[in-house]
Amino acid sequence: MVGQKVKIEEIEQIRSLVDSFYDKVKTDPILAPIFEQRIKGDWGKHLDKMYRFWQTVLLEEHTYYGSPFTPHASMPVNEQHFERWLELFNATVKEKFTGDKAKEAIWRAEKMGMMFQAKIKYYRENEIYPLK
Repeated sequence: MVGQKVKIEEIEQIRSLVDSFYDKVKTDPILAPIFEQRIKGDWGKHLDKMYRFWQTVLLEEHTYYGSPFTPHASMPVNEQHFERWLELFNATVKEKFTGDKAKEAIWRAEKMGMMFQAKIKYYRENEIYPLK
């Protein structure tokens, strides 16, 4: 049934979440330029990394290894970008999913956004760029 919300239980739902979210990002006037500048059209590689990240976080199937913050440390982003990212992410989750894992996805995205912003602000204010 079209429009029916489902639980996030398997990699197929993770892929659906990631694909639907990034479909929004690709056309968003605030986020699309930032992502295109970094990804340079190689969306397949980025999406695969995001599938593995969210699979690890939500399904506890450890397929992602790395630091999610590091690629963002030197990006030209500010509070407006994080707010829009979170707005689109939350909208995607709420449109497509239900249940505890959907709630957890929103909670984790909010915490991750807050942490990324705080760390980026710290590095900029102190002119520390250890993650170039």
